[in-house]
Amino acid sequence: MSSVQMEQRVNLKFLDKLGKTFTEAYAMLKEVYGNGCLSRTQVFECFKRFKEGRETTEDDPHPGRPSTSKTDENIEKISKSIREDRHLSIRGLAEITGIDKECVRQILHESFNMRKVCAKMMPKLHTREQKESRMNICADILNNIDTDLDLLDTVITCDGKIRKCGSS
Repeated sequence: MSSVQMEQRVNLKFLDKLGKTFTEAYAMLKEVYGNGCLSRTQVFECFKRFKEGRETTEDDPHPGRPSTSKTDENIEKISKSIREDRHLSIRGLAEITGIDKECVRQILHESFNMRKVCAKMMPKLHTREQKESRMNICADILNNIDTDLDLLDTVITCDGKIRKCGSS
């Protein structure tokens, strides 16, 4: 919280002790702070708390998980889990590691440069070997098409039978 926000809260507490209404207090703050004034909602919430007997102008402590789970330890946990099973989903990783799903997604994206492909985590960029392998496979397919013009009319079914398109 900034010092200006703290100052406005102290002023609201003072105005409450003077018996001012919310509308009067908000108008006074708006006059003094202009565009830097707390929003109407923030002033209302704060003023309401003082009316109910609150004495402190500090924020309440926020319970729950720390603001970030992106620690070296958690990054290592995710790395180990992904190396063991690349088919793990973000939800699965979150359950295994006990880390929030969004944080798991951010770690995968930012720390490992990975993105989701179906249910498998893959590096975003292919290696030189992967690119060469894909080019070789495509070249082989093109060569086979050149030698057998009817190749694309042929379908191999799951039971291993070869059928020409258009026949049953």
